[in-house]
Amino acid sequence: MKTAQTIAEVRQIVSDARTDGATVGFAPTMGGLHEGHLSLIDAARGECDFVVVSIFVNPTQFAPGEDLSTYPRSIETDLAACEARGADLVFIPSVETMYPRQAVTSVTVSQLTETLCGRNRPTHFGGVCTVVAKLFNIVLPDKAFFGRKDYQQLVIVARMVEDLDIPVEIVPCAIIRETDGLAMSTRNQRLSPVNRSQAVALHEALQSAGDQIREFHRPARDIITAMQEYIQANAPNGEIDYIQIIDPQTLQDVETTDRSLLIALAVKFPEARLIDNMLLDSAGQPQ
Repeated sequence: MKTAQTIAEVRQIVSDARTDGATVGFAPTMGGLHEGHLSLIDAARGECDFVVVSIFVNPTQFAPGEDLSTYPRSIETDLAACEARGADLVFIPSVETMYPRQAVTSVTVSQLTETLCGRNRPTHFGGVCTVVAKLFNIVLPDKAFFGRKDYQQLVIVARMVEDLDIPVEIVPCAIIRETDGLAMSTRNQRLSPVNRSQAVALHEALQSAGDQIREFHRPARDIITAMQEYIQANAPNGEIDYIQIIDPQTLQDVETTDRSLLIALAVKFPEARLIDNMLLDSAGQPQ
């Protein structure tokens, strides 16, 4: 496995791989790698000849007061994990490499960014889209792999690629969970034991909502109310940021549940903000 810290190095190594006829898969990450990230590498390894992973904590997607300075960083452990899972190249740029001067250009996606996480983090997805577009232009992958846990991000990046004619296929990958159901997240490690225990309520609320939709197709507002009550009772240290039931393509709220939909939520604990979701088909079956 090779590592690179400059854009020129990455371009040369990827160009050499292409000269040998390799297809290129790419898994962008912010490090603090867990099995969710590593499953993206596995997926890329299964579909592509040459696998690139980036590790970069992108400052432009953090608003003032968010956890940029305390975001978990574990580069040596991350590199060992990448090598063990078969990555061919890990790109570890500095902030100065990615943003060598004050940028006057950014990439934004409208509408899709104005709901869910975008409501209370209005600058977040501009930072995400800009850095992902830059990484795509650096790596020039054939396929890029994104987890469904960050479902809104997945939809936004896919739309950006479509609208800007970026020649990369976006490959969605399944949510990877802990044994008790909590969606894997780098931020989970920051939770206190008590809050880690309470955080399981997020997935339990989603499961209960799915059951109610399959059995009764209750209106979305009733499902949301029931989820709010469950989380407030079982995760009292968490503050609900949002619970929404939305169309999986447009990300707009829906009223009825006899259709394909996504149930999404975000809950703020004192140490970390957690997100999770469940995608259901028109019969209420998880997808």
